[in-house]
Amino acid sequence: MSDTTDLLDRAPNSDQAPPRTSTQLDTLKSLLKAPESLAELDVPPGVMMDILFRVLFQEGEVNIRRLASITHLELALVDEMLNKMQADQLVEIASAGSMGRFTYTYALTDAGRRRARDAMERSQYIGPAPIPIDKYTAMVLLQTGRKLRIRPAEVRAALHALILPEHFHRRLGPALNTSTSIFLYGPPGNGKTTIAEAVAELIAGADPIWIPYAITTGGYIISIYDPQLFHEISLNKEQLKVFKADPRHEVDRRWGLFERPTVMVGGELQLDALDLRYDEVTKFYEAPLQLKANGGMFLIDDFGRQLISPAQLLNRWIVPLESGYDFLRLRTGQSLQVPFRQLIVFATNLNPLDLVDDAFLRRIQMKVRVDSPDERMFYQIWTMSAQELGVPLDRESFSYLLKRWYRETGRTLQAVHPRDILRIVVAMCEYEGVPPQLNPSIVDEACDSYFVGNA
Repeated sequence: MSDTTDLLDRAPNSDQAPPRTSTQLDTLKSLLKAPESLAELDVPPGVMMDILFRVLFQEGEVNIRRLASITHLELALVDEMLNKMQADQLVEIASAGSMGRFTYTYALTDAGRRRARDAMERSQYIGPAPIPIDKYTAMVLLQTGRKLRIRPAEVRAALHALILPEHFHRRLGPALNTSTSIFLYGPPGNGKTTIAEAVAELIAGADPIWIPYAITTGGYIISIYDPQLFHEISLNKEQLKVFKADPRHEVDRRWGLFERPTVMVGGELQLDALDLRYDEVTKFYEAPLQLKANGGMFLIDDFGRQLISPAQLLNRWIVPLESGYDFLRLRTGQSLQVPFRQLIVFATNLNPLDLVDDAFLRRIQMKVRVDSPDERMFYQIWTMSAQELGVPLDRESFSYLLKRWYRETGRTLQAVHPRDILRIVVAMCEYEGVPPQLNPSIVDEACDSYFVGNA
């Protein structure tokens, strides 16, 4: 394979995924080949015409390049559709440029405006043309069929900001490479969310993934693209050549190349966020969160404290976790089978045995306990936090902190405490107009402000 192929088949800076076989690369090229005719779109012509009608209705006079930019279609294909609409007396040429048909500007006729109003009644979706759902499924399966190769050194580097047991990375790495589910649990304040965020960065740094902006089935459009979740990767002309089935043809711009997405939810998660959401005003669907997370990671933080119960989530996901496929339902009653291929991470401060039953736990392959630090690790965290905040270290003050505020009270050490206590120390010193410093007196003041009783 060429150097460019190797570059795009692997993570940008590491050997994180095996190169695709020639058969896989041919399949990828086939899926990415830009359609040259309405028939090759594999989308009902009415769906495509409606998008053009809506753009023309909203903007008045529109040139072909503008329509191609909005729909992510080739100029020739947009021109073919406009020719058909012109032949049916639905659009007319508002102005003709001097550089051929691709510089023409079009406007709706009276009959076209009536059709456009009907199109607006059916849906108000304006954006990239959708990909048929079967091609979306094929693309997800192709891109998630290869195991990642995230090395121990990369996992350790991702966790470098945390003080963790020496071999902690060995509990995470195998799950990342197999893209199975992970259950992070243990007492609060010890970095479960930070660990999950580090995992998300590792996943995002793996080989990039092709995702459509929208998909279609049964004449309905399902929007997938979310600018908050998808970070696009731009390729130069030489890199794009790798994905062209024929050098004369372009890559289908209905697909975008993105970093692998990370969806993060907490206590706000509701059951309807896991199903297709139909907007009664815009009349198109938004993809559920797990569909947007395909090929990436889905973090459920504070698991057990959601607006839905763990049992409800169990009932919703027990089959997808086992089979790798999810089932969604359109408002017409039609059921859709879609891939369920992402790393699911559950993070909780609660006892897993109190949240879910054995059947659910069996489907979560890796359970990783994140314990409270011992006194040696607590000192390492204290030292690191003091250096970051510019607080001079003082062993006497640290020994006093341990004795007075932990051993005597029976309070549990938490990894988050050093940073929080030292921030209060800095704030107190700034208020007094003195440099940051440590002594037993200011430790007492800071802890008295931070802790509530013996909590």
